[in-house]
Amino acid sequence: MNTVASAIFPVTSGPVSPPCRINTLIPDDRLERKLGILAQSARYDVSCVSSGVSGAALRHAALGAPARSGICHSWTADGRCVSLLKVLLSNACVYDCAYCANRCSANVPRATFKVEELVSLTWEFYRRNYIEGLFLSSAIWSTPDRTMEAMVRVAEKLRYGHGFGGYIHLKVIPGASLEWIVRAGRVADRLSINIELPSERSLGMLCPQKSRAAILTPMLRIRDTLVEFAEDRGKGFRHVPRFAPAGQSTQLVVGATPEGDDTILRLSDALYRKVGLRRVFYSAYVPVGDDRRIPVLAPPEKLREHRLYQADWLLRFYGFTVEEIAPNEGEKLDARFDPKTAWALKHPEYFPVDVNRDDRERLLRVPGLGVRNVNRILQARHFGSIDAAALRRMGVVWRRARYFVQCGDYRPPRWHPEQLASRLADSGQHPEQLELGLFNES
Repeated sequence: MNTVASAIFPVTSGPVSPPCRINTLIPDDRLERKLGILAQSARYDVSCVSSGVSGAALRHAALGAPARSGICHSWTADGRCVSLLKVLLSNACVYDCAYCANRCSANVPRATFKVEELVSLTWEFYRRNYIEGLFLSSAIWSTPDRTMEAMVRVAEKLRYGHGFGGYIHLKVIPGASLEWIVRAGRVADRLSINIELPSERSLGMLCPQKSRAAILTPMLRIRDTLVEFAEDRGKGFRHVPRFAPAGQSTQLVVGATPEGDDTILRLSDALYRKVGLRRVFYSAYVPVGDDRRIPVLAPPEKLREHRLYQADWLLRFYGFTVEEIAPNEGEKLDARFDPKTAWALKHPEYFPVDVNRDDRERLLRVPGLGVRNVNRILQARHFGSIDAAALRRMGVVWRRARYFVQCGDYRPPRWHPEQLASRLADSGQHPEQLELGLFNES
């Protein structure tokens, strides 16, 4: 493959089709240039994730399976490395959002796929095992409905015309009508619509052609449609059609506007509770020009993005409330500690937690214990007392947990919050190193 294809499609383990020249897939330089431009233009959208969808709904598909498909160059829940064709249908946008690299005032190369071109490319890459699915978004090159129609037609031609059984993630265009949202959900595994900015004021300042209502209305329509389909299945109706079985997600840009992390976390919490989102993705703002509407073009706040992901994890899986972990109004999360450790240092009265006696809710609040660790502890307690060596074997991050737990042969030393804070601060680590522990413990 040439540089464009090799940049998008990694070499993966397992059986693959015999190598083929990229020219057999892209018959002319014009189409290859489109692919290069539109794949590059899609790089700022981080809101794609493994689907967790079973293949039962597509058991008659001619080729492929969507089960646990995932994001580009990522690991799925079962340990596989998978890739999606992550591309825009068009980057010729009529909107002028200040933070966006594809805004109409930006001086960038423009390209637009025809529906048949993108269908052919996706299918050819897919059947040669270069990809396992499609992540498709688009700039708004015309009206929201016309843009959404073209994207849905791509997905429908793949599903119904080619028997495509791979994972499909479609972005919903703000302002699109209910008809196209329902049709999108019928062929996509996941839908998403990016809320982008955490307040109405910032949205009006940086995205004057968008409104909060145009973004939230499709989210609520997707939620209501998911509920309707689930109720029909619950009533035992046969042949209930599929509708976005992996749910919906969104993306928030971090650092382009002055809102604090308290505002971002409260918005995320409301979206989880009221809209039923599966995921909120956080994207540190990357300067893409010198637009005067963004007053300070600072380097991307990757550590801040990472702390927001950790706090998000606590909201969804650890039983924390947003009031417990959100910083003071207008402030950011403490960069020195993960949010669970920051909470623990403020509540010394809660500790130590007895791993042999305390319940799941208390165990989940211990720094260094993740969900898998807690599940292993609860199972092991049926067979005998747990000691410190057993905790280490279970994968507990002992360098943190040892200050907050007690077990059969161990009691933690008495500590002062300020002294312990200096021991636990991880501000010397790079965000890339911190990412390694995000899913194993909090």
